[in-house]
Amino acid sequence: MARSENKETAGPATRLVANVARNMRVQKGLTQEQLGDEMGFTGAAVSAMETCAQPASDQMLVELERVLGGGTGIFEEARTYVRLDKYPAQFKNYALLEQKAVGLCLYATLVVHGLFQTEEYARALIGGGYPPLSEGRVEELVEARMARRALFEREPVALIEVVLEESVLRRTIGGEEVMRGQMRHLAECARRRNVTLQVLPLDCGVSGEHAGDNGGMTLVETPEHDHLVYLEIQFESLLIKDLAKVSTFAQRYAKIRAQALGPRESLGLIERLAGEHR
Repeated sequence: MARSENKETAGPATRLVANVARNMRVQKGLTQEQLGDEMGFTGAAVSAMETCAQPASDQMLVELERVLGGGTGIFEEARTYVRLDKYPAQFKNYALLEQKAVGLCLYATLVVHGLFQTEEYARALIGGGYPPLSEGRVEELVEARMARRALFEREPVALIEVVLEESVLRRTIGGEEVMRGQMRHLAECARRRNVTLQVLPLDCGVSGEHAGDNGGMTLVETPEHDHLVYLEIQFESLLIKDLAKVSTFAQRYAKIRAQALGPRESLGLIERLAGEHR
């Protein structure tokens, strides 16, 4: 859904794509309706893209490359940067790190980590947040979140470890059907050779020791093998590069992982929970 306020807040990649697409369309002598017909979109959708009322979707960029790109790859290259324009401000600095990371260690305490969310779960979560977002903005954010999952298929492959609090799996988001699909998706992810998924059980703190009581975290290993920590809470984020602090977080994560169920036990729990959502 196009929004007039996007014209004022559109990011640089969105504006560049709009200008380049409009110029290439005019050079080819095409109207917006004609270009839309060739791409499988309406003329109104092309107009919204060219005026920045609606940033180009991934699929529109693919079609722009096919119809207008002429082998330049400009619209294909733009997909990453237009996607960044759609992310919330506090997430943009981390997003590129995630896409290029050779290793990620994730600890999620409240909801399923964004990399592992299904489209339905993400839509229910984002659409139910506060302050309320327009339907169009919800869809933009869902699309951008789903695009992050390309990391699972990327070459070279990224190694991903994730520890989820058991409460995350038991907190119903979007209804029983959504949760059943989410549990099945988690089980599929857990079977990937580049993914290690573990669950931190609800009774972790029975003996008085709970290494994860300070909240979630993300440990990142870059292609240059630098190690960073990313924290996000209440629409604010922090990227930590200090070696001593990063080391402390890494040690804490190792303790969290040690207190979690093993990968096979965790998969079994997820499969049982999937069966309970009927």
